[in-house]
Amino acid sequence: MAMREHTSLATRCMVGSAVLALMVVTGCDGGGGGVKDGAGSTSCKPASGKVALDYWSWVPGMQKAVDLWNQQNPEIQVKLKTTPAGNAGTYQNLSNALKAGKAPDLGQIEYDSLASFRLKDGLRDIASCPGVKDSGQKFADWTWSQVQFGAGGRDGVWAVPQDTGPMALFYRKDVFDELGLKAPTTWDEYAKDARHLKKAGKYITHFSQTDPNWFTGLLWQNKATMFERKGDSWKVTVDRPESRQVAEYWQKLIDDKLVATDLQGFSPALYKAWNDGEVVTWISAAWGYSTIRDNAKSTSGKWAVAPMPQWQPGEQQAGNWGGSTTAVLGGSKHPAEAAKFALWLNTDPKALEILNREGGLYPAAKAGASLPALKQPVDFYGKQKIFDVFAQASGNVDTNFTWGPTMTDTYRYLSDGTAGVIGGRTTLRDVLKETGSQSTESLRKQSLDVTG
Repeated sequence: MAMREHTSLATRCMVGSAVLALMVVTGCDGGGGGVKDGAGSTSCKPASGKVALDYWSWVPGMQKAVDLWNQQNPEIQVKLKTTPAGNAGTYQNLSNALKAGKAPDLGQIEYDSLASFRLKDGLRDIASCPGVKDSGQKFADWTWSQVQFGAGGRDGVWAVPQDTGPMALFYRKDVFDELGLKAPTTWDEYAKDARHLKKAGKYITHFSQTDPNWFTGLLWQNKATMFERKGDSWKVTVDRPESRQVAEYWQKLIDDKLVATDLQGFSPALYKAWNDGEVVTWISAAWGYSTIRDNAKSTSGKWAVAPMPQWQPGEQQAGNWGGSTTAVLGGSKHPAEAAKFALWLNTDPKALEILNREGGLYPAAKAGASLPALKQPVDFYGKQKIFDVFAQASGNVDTNFTWGPTMTDTYRYLSDGTAGVIGGRTTLRDVLKETGSQSTESLRKQSLDVTG
């Protein structure tokens, strides 16, 4: 999920990222059972009668968009299943469903995980579906590139872009004002504020073991790309100086007990801590505005948004967390209708307005730039025009960050390692090293050429 600027967000944002990863997996076969007619099939003829589609998504308020579609399209009815965020359960459940031949027709998949599902033969090529090829111009260029495999999309189109996720700092302005603190502009200031807040009986934030995507966003801000690609060869760069700087910083906050380590992301316990004022900041993507709004209702008017703290004073760098697509999965018997719904969901002005208002999505579609909601003050955030902050952040995301083709594995290694950090059995520095080694082995198991 994500937000973007009223003019042109993502033409400047991440053009060189996931598309590089996707290009290399052309022709790889992950052997996903139960989807023999999926990724290898190019047929996309509309059905002759009524169609029922299953769709999995974790976007808040998605049901309202689905209801609108169902009202307007009696011949193509969509049944929504609300699921946990990708790495919190949906991706594993999708993988299991694909193996069993029981996957839904459509699923929400983040850009960084598309290649992993492609390797499992879990995505349907929708390039030949009516309207798909002509829709590329409706989306920010970089997002359309990320849903294609092969140079120039020669190996198909495998999803429809939905949104992006530039990051900023959500903070309890009332608490900061009460303690005489201002929004930190550097990470040094953030650590100092953490100590002030600890004395006041509060944590500046939580450090979750279940949000490896979040930690990757922190690495991204520091230009710590995790993979490099030359030709058809890959090099894993998870353990690099820029990454170590981030790891050592957060390790000290953990060691000094300045962040809450017993709270997981998107959990009732975390929401209670927000409501109670025990945890008072969250470094998150633009879509996070609705997460706080919907789960910390008692704090309405008390939050504000500021740019991410910087490693050096005066810098303007932002990370990116998330950004999703609507993918047609490999076993779908109705790819034409599924693709039609996916295109409507992510381009129709009314659908975009619903997903922005209810779910906090910042659309990948160019039409989303004119959404009135993105120009208005937000009551929950003290009438601040918070989307202006995310618009600025979107232009400060490093466009050279590269996803690896097995990011699902890399995230799992990061998550497992972080659990050991919180348990005191290892350090984030060691986790980076181990994740790098494991990710290298993961690439080799996929028969990809790995150097270094």
